[in-house]
Amino acid sequence: MSKSRSRARVTSDDVRRIALALPDTVEKIAWSMPTFRVAGKMFVTVPDDETSFAVRCPKVERDELVLAEPDKFWVADHEAGSAWVRVRLAALDEEELTDILEDSWRQAAPPRLLEAHPELGVPTTG
Repeated sequence: MSKSRSRARVTSDDVRRIALALPDTVEKIAWSMPTFRVAGKMFVTVPDDETSFAVRCPKVERDELVLAEPDKFWVADHEAGSAWVRVRLAALDEEELTDILEDSWRQAAPPRLLEAHPELGVPTTG
């Protein structure tokens, strides 16, 4: 059976579980919200309302994502100048959530971790 038609809603708990399963990831509270870091570099934040999360995303790709899927991706005003994009949890299933978190992790991870975990692929560049 295909699950592509029905999306099981993911939550901020799923973000935490999947992020912490990535190599060398730690959770740290910053700005009164959970952030997830690899080798000291942040790759996910979960704002207070827990309806979305922010991940690293090259600006060119980010702009394309927001234009293509505005119900899923958006940019917070204070992040407009940075390479981050917000993602609405309600618009994702677990497989897509995992892909997005892994991509953000790859962008933050140092080369030694990327080499040690080839199963996670290489970072997407914009």
